[in-house]
Amino acid sequence: MQQLHQQRALGRRDARIGAMLGGSIQSRGRAVGLRCQAAVTTISPARAATALAPSTRLRPLGGIDNPLEMEKDICNIISKYSPDYVKSRVLRGPGDAALVALRIAEITARVSWFTATLYADRLMGHEDTPERVRLRAAELRELLTVLGPSFIKAGQVLANRPDIVREDYMNELCVLQDDVPPFPDAVAFAMMEEQLGRRLEEVFSSISERPVAAASLGQVYKAVLRDTGEEVAIKVQRPGVEPTILRDLYIFRTCGGLFNALSRKRLGCDAQLIVDEFGEKLLEELDYTQEAKNIEEFERNFRDDPTVKIPWVRPDLCGTKMLVMEWIDGIRCTAPDSIRSSGVRVDDFIKCGVVSGLRQLLEFGLFHGDPHPGNIFCLRDGRIAYVDFGNVAQLSARNKAVLIDAVVHAVNEDYRAMAEDFIKLGFLAPGTDITPIVPALEKIWADSKGQQLSDFNFRTVTSKFNELVYQYPIRIPERYSLVIRSLLTQEGICMTLKPEFHFLEVAYPYIARRLLTDEDPALRERLFQVLFQDGKFQWKRLENLLALAKEGASGGRASNGPDAAGGLDLSDTAKDALRVLLLDDRLRTQLMLALTEDNKLHISEVLNLLRLVQNDINPQKLVTEVVRDAPSLGRQLLLSWADRVLVS
Repeated sequence: MQQLHQQRALGRRDARIGAMLGGSIQSRGRAVGLRCQAAVTTISPARAATALAPSTRLRPLGGIDNPLEMEKDICNIISKYSPDYVKSRVLRGPGDAALVALRIAEITARVSWFTATLYADRLMGHEDTPERVRLRAAELRELLTVLGPSFIKAGQVLANRPDIVREDYMNELCVLQDDVPPFPDAVAFAMMEEQLGRRLEEVFSSISERPVAAASLGQVYKAVLRDTGEEVAIKVQRPGVEPTILRDLYIFRTCGGLFNALSRKRLGCDAQLIVDEFGEKLLEELDYTQEAKNIEEFERNFRDDPTVKIPWVRPDLCGTKMLVMEWIDGIRCTAPDSIRSSGVRVDDFIKCGVVSGLRQLLEFGLFHGDPHPGNIFCLRDGRIAYVDFGNVAQLSARNKAVLIDAVVHAVNEDYRAMAEDFIKLGFLAPGTDITPIVPALEKIWADSKGQQLSDFNFRTVTSKFNELVYQYPIRIPERYSLVIRSLLTQEGICMTLKPEFHFLEVAYPYIARRLLTDEDPALRERLFQVLFQDGKFQWKRLENLLALAKEGASGGRASNGPDAAGGLDLSDTAKDALRVLLLDDRLRTQLMLALTEDNKLHISEVLNLLRLVQNDINPQKLVTEVVRDAPSLGRQLLLSWADRVLVS
């Protein structure tokens, strides 16, 4: 009986979501639109001021002649990467040129052998047989591992680039591991003392004799601080890794220049730009001082969120090759059975993870670029904890606005406008003929006709989109590749913990709440666009949006922000709606027409809405804020009236 009730509840939830976005909009279409919305960044004025402060990692856009800078738009996390910087570090003397030549010879020999096996498969007709494809994909993964850290990282990036690599190879690269044997402990301890400028005994009362983890770029030790007695993790960089990576980046970019023409035709950009995007992120990961700053900003963002744990960092003990941060004592998401048997409520933990990921994208604009299971912990009290902040990314204000538009176009099934959004976001080159792409986008939605929310997952939609990417000159910019990878990884972790988990059942209520309560005028404007279709007000959409938002607010700990337990407060939304109605003649006219649509008064719809929100609006708070803002509102009304008089 209980299971029957749960199934009926899920059916009602699906119906509400379907009604909210319009009867003709398909589930997978809604999901892709939502994925685009998840990439939107919403930053309050105060947070924007903080984000642009000198102490953070943002810098103004550089010269427009630099195509990589043009890709970055308004601002970006500081990186020391540039082609000139790499060349100056690699070619310091005649001997360096010889090292580059030797490295090219090694790479050429190994890659040529692998290419020869692919050519032999083609000659024998085995090129596309499943067994041979799996074999060659595994050999490619092993080849990248042997060639070293820059190739391992390149493989991890290619695992999320369907515009470059075919899907069957991508699936193999998704399991690419960078676990390698640790380098000698004596070398690690010597590097720590060099970075600290003093003996280890002066800083740590104890330190593990062996690393607790080792990867391609560095390894981690556990220690206890002498001054506070707190346990910390010490991350120290593998010696010699930076010169090797710089040399490889120089080789990648030089070779990329040979394929610029092909890349422009196939992807709409130079191959060297793709190398530049990759190189910039890779050098960020090598700079542990930068990672310390990343941790500090993430900690500020989640400071008031009781569901998320961000470790503190000791900047005074950090250097470019050493990082000292709080030791996280929890269960890695690589051990789902341990999490399930720990007594933690799995559903609540999953909700914490989904909402925290969406907050990074929707509110902070700064998101974890590599949230794989090894970087996420489940704490004993049910909180989620993140580690490894070397790979983070940020979206600009301009791209935020375009992504919001893409969501609205997805909801309204305006596929031509959506294709134009792809140009604005950098997926398509300016001037691309979008005529053949429009029906292809529509087909992705149409393929899901009749599909229930419970059948949806991001990987299915991504697979469909990958087919589109492979057929048309679409290139996925690095920042959006990270967004997609982040969402796919989170969904994969959740499904490992709970196979019947459905990402959108958590995401939809959260995003509905953000649409209704966010202070960003851009989001409010898009909300109005969603509520009007073909000039008609969508009463059912608004009702279901409110119902989903109330459902998200009732999630308690997994709801948004420090006031999560307080439920849904629509007082500010009501005040803003009143302001817009008074100042916006067009919207006021639309609402009046909505109330009298089809030659009848829609009193019942208004009453239904009032019943939905009666417990979510604080009358005293609303009146107080309206009175407080009355002078400003009166001034705006007067100016608006004066403008109309002058125009007339």
